[in-house]
Amino acid sequence: MFMGLSPIKNMTVKRIVSFLPSATELLYEFEIQDDLYGVTHECKYPKDANSKPRVINSVINSEELSSKEIDTVTCQLLNEGKNIFTLNENNLKNANPDLIISQETCEVCAAYTAQVNKALQILQKKPIIFSMDPHSMDEIIKSVLKLGEIINKEEKAKEISEKLLKRIENIRKNQNKKKIKVLAIEWIEPFFTAGHWVPEMIEIAGGINMISKTGEHSRRLNMNEVIKSNPDIIIMMPCGFDTQRTIKEYEQFLKNKKEWNNLEAVKKNQVFAVDANSFFSKPSIRTIEGIEILAKIIQPEIFEDLKVSDKSFAHIEND
Repeated sequence: MFMGLSPIKNMTVKRIVSFLPSATELLYEFEIQDDLYGVTHECKYPKDANSKPRVINSVINSEELSSKEIDTVTCQLLNEGKNIFTLNENNLKNANPDLIISQETCEVCAAYTAQVNKALQILQKKPIIFSMDPHSMDEIIKSVLKLGEIINKEEKAKEISEKLLKRIENIRKNQNKKKIKVLAIEWIEPFFTAGHWVPEMIEIAGGINMISKTGEHSRRLNMNEVIKSNPDIIIMMPCGFDTQRTIKEYEQFLKNKKEWNNLEAVKKNQVFAVDANSFFSKPSIRTIEGIEILAKIIQPEIFEDLKVSDKSFAHIEND
């Protein structure tokens, strides 16, 4: 989606602000990070992104709160009509962007419509607003091509997308005949389904995704649904958490729950934690590595030698 007063064609984009971590990652992949003048508090990859001025911050300090506390505070802010994210107006004005990249997927996960509207109000020069709003792997690839068109990097975009598609196809063509039932959980306390692009990632990796469907928004999930789905494998991927943080939350909220421990997947030690923040929570090009991680979990006998990032996933032992 495009907003703003400036036409896209014949416009040179030299100053960019990203309201979206996955867009920041992609701009670095395009090798135009020198044109990036503002990012969010969540733009931590690659490391150089940490040096960019922050135009978006969160009012929730998720590093110091448990998943239950984060959910409580988030629900309270939303119920009161308050913003979860704040706009640094001085940094935005200094950035003076030709292009702002935002999203409309989730008002909890990243800067949303309110921050975009406020930015348009305070900037004298009206930028292009490009909303990256993919809900599937195909749409993630298309967003690479569309952004490449906007920033006049069409050849580079084609090169990036072709490499990503090749990696996806490498996983897709090596499938077990026996399909494994996989349940991905996006939040631990309370439970949330893993929606949007995650169900498709699981299916590409050789699993049968349980409960949620590709393109659907994440939603609350109760224990009865988990029990009824009877998964062979459970993958814990709390939005924004890395592997170690996920294991910590698991041990705090699930490890000693009787209903949970009665699940067949738990009894058979088929529960895994993944680095959701890097490879699953955002519609970034790193979701392709997320598929590779899932393939190693779901089909270890086939993808044992496939290389993925260190600490990208871990087996949670039921001891």
